[in-house]
Amino acid sequence: MSYLVLARKYRPKSFDTLVGQPHVVRALTNALTQQRLHHAYLFTGTRGVGKTTIARILAKSLNCEIGITATPCGVCNACTEIDRGRFVDLLEVDAASNTQVDAMRELLDNAQYAPTVGRFKVYIIDEVHMLSKSAFNAMLKTLEEPPAHVKFILATTDPQKVPVTVLSRCLQFNLRQMASITITEHLQNVLAQENISYEPAAINLIARAAAGSMRDALSLTDQAIAYGNQTVKEVEVRSMLGAIDQTYLFDILYALINQDGAGLIEKALSMQMRNIAFEAALNDLANILHQIAVIQTVPNSIADDHPEHAILSDLAVKLPAETLQLYYQIALLGRRDIGLAPDEYAGFTMSLLRMLAFAPHEKLAVNQPKAAISTHAQVSKPTISAAPNPVEKQPALQPDSTRSDLQMNASKAEPTFQANIAIPTETNLNQQRNNDLDATSIENTQATSSNFDGNWRALVEQNLKLGLARALAQNCEMVRYDENSITLRVAENQKHLISPSYQDKLSSAINQHFGKKIKLTVEVGSEHEVEIITPAKQNAAEKATVQGAAEAAIMQDSFVQALMSDFGATIIPNSIKPV
Repeated sequence: MSYLVLARKYRPKSFDTLVGQPHVVRALTNALTQQRLHHAYLFTGTRGVGKTTIARILAKSLNCEIGITATPCGVCNACTEIDRGRFVDLLEVDAASNTQVDAMRELLDNAQYAPTVGRFKVYIIDEVHMLSKSAFNAMLKTLEEPPAHVKFILATTDPQKVPVTVLSRCLQFNLRQMASITITEHLQNVLAQENISYEPAAINLIARAAAGSMRDALSLTDQAIAYGNQTVKEVEVRSMLGAIDQTYLFDILYALINQDGAGLIEKALSMQMRNIAFEAALNDLANILHQIAVIQTVPNSIADDHPEHAILSDLAVKLPAETLQLYYQIALLGRRDIGLAPDEYAGFTMSLLRMLAFAPHEKLAVNQPKAAISTHAQVSKPTISAAPNPVEKQPALQPDSTRSDLQMNASKAEPTFQANIAIPTETNLNQQRNNDLDATSIENTQATSSNFDGNWRALVEQNLKLGLARALAQNCEMVRYDENSITLRVAENQKHLISPSYQDKLSSAINQHFGKKIKLTVEVGSEHEVEIITPAKQNAAEKATVQGAAEAAIMQDSFVQALMSDFGATIIPNSIKPV
């Protein structure tokens, strides 16, 4: 028996098994249940989203031997013959091959005859926009008032080319592109039924490459199974699709954060050596920046089992929102202009150097030593809006005769708002620890496990600079250590972090720090154990404490209270930032 491709083998045969189009299924199901049947339907949408599939299911619903129903039996003669494409009263016409008016007239002449075996004679006209103008005109009258036993189902990928006179005679359903998560879930179900082993990251790549088309996704899955010899693995799928290794792009973002121009050029050269398409790299870089921006706005938007959860979350913390938006815009413009560059490598590197040049250095230099601060730390001034009139900062620009007393008072008082309020900040809380670490920074560069004091958090923050290694280390708690080994533990809900690539990066960084081979073991904590305290959790707790203290200090400041009481000023949320 010949092999049946996945796109045909798993083609839905009922509305219950159809995925990704709930709005169309609901409308058609209700119409069939209530017997409110139209004589002409038009399904529009991109390729591979289910237009012809829905048309065939609708034909079965109309001709099933148990009666007109939204749930055809699938076993009667009409259902089985429609599934096999041999039902005599179902006529599928390819409008791209029958564009002329003569073919349409012949079709309409046969429509007046009663169905042979079915309840309705169903005409499915695919790619209907390919019909000529005269062919459309020939079908208008029949399409508006067909015989009672005839149903027309039209399908097109380009509804703009269908005359409005035809559109007005049909019930139109716009089929949406499939969401990536919908494609991923369906592919996992198909591979489970086929007993094919797969990696979730590989399925995500296929879903992304399918661009909303379920048929394309199934075809790519067929190709991936053949390419991987009955397995679907991330490395092989990337090779098959020509996709960019995301590690390059993550390293580029960390180099931008660290203001490492030499690292940027080094990564670009590595990508050139591997013949990576730089236009696709800019596209993937923009996609990563979009994911980071979404995480910054909605932290829970990324699933815990996402293969890149840790590193995306880490970048979301380290990249300021305004800098992220700048990088995204530069990536889009770089992709647009890369064809005008001398070559793709030049266009790609210039985009990276543009990101480096325009980024605010003081916000990205997260690993640079902080300048000494005074005992009384300053709180950044919150944005205060006074109602109802704006305060003019330059009295000379407005005549004194037209200024109210309120404006005069506010103008005089505004320049004096420089609040030096003593509050604890993140730098204050960690001042002693940073001083101790700075005193031993030279020794740490050549440290061995013999003088390691067990301060895992200090080791992570001061010495582990690599992106992947730091992402894993910040979410681990050190359980025990000795001269030749270190044992770490991650929480049960973050066990997806224990991937070979992450562990290899972390192990290499630890070996480089101690100057010798250190055995690294990473365990998964039990759900019933005491909460695991990681550097990431400690940093988050300190930041929350500092932010709360800053907000409390501002709210208690007498000058701020006077502005709010006398002028009706309000503090804009999230404008208070500790410095």
